[in-house]
Amino acid sequence: MKNIVLIGFMGVGKGSIARAMVKKTAMMALDTDDVIESIENRSIKAIFAADGEEYFRNLERKVARWLKKNVTGTIISTGGGFYKVPALKKVGTVILLNAPFDTIYQRIAAHPDAVKKFKKRPLFKDIDKARALYEERLPQYLKVADVVIDVSDKTVDMIAKEIIKKGKKR
Repeated sequence: MKNIVLIGFMGVGKGSIARAMVKKTAMMALDTDDVIESIENRSIKAIFAADGEEYFRNLERKVARWLKKNVTGTIISTGGGFYKVPALKKVGTVILLNAPFDTIYQRIAAHPDAVKKFKKRPLFKDIDKARALYEERLPQYLKVADVVIDVSDKTVDMIAKEIIKKGKKR
């Protein structure tokens, strides 16, 4: 069974949607950032602070190779930059979860645990930089995606059902 790889900008809901899909399928789920934190025994924030982005991107490539070789039938939620790993489509069907930047930002801000959500995403400290990064990544996300799902104005449950339905057609 082929993997489903969820990509998209930080805060778009990849992890929440993966968890919802687990409840509706016989698939397992894993998060690439969680795998990296387990390998390193430290947080993503600590990895960036101590070793920088290039070291982190190398870890993402290592995880992608491991996934491609060892993991099947799994819903894989990824970090916002994971789409750059080589041969991503060999890991599984790549599904872009997309929404306008303002929608993503407002959704995080409206969350009951918004302070924690923003703290986990330090790039949102400077909204202009975050918006620029979103605009830079969007065409690249679209280029690597097999399927694009607009998550605006949809519940997590609705999105999970849509992905499952589209996955059956592939």
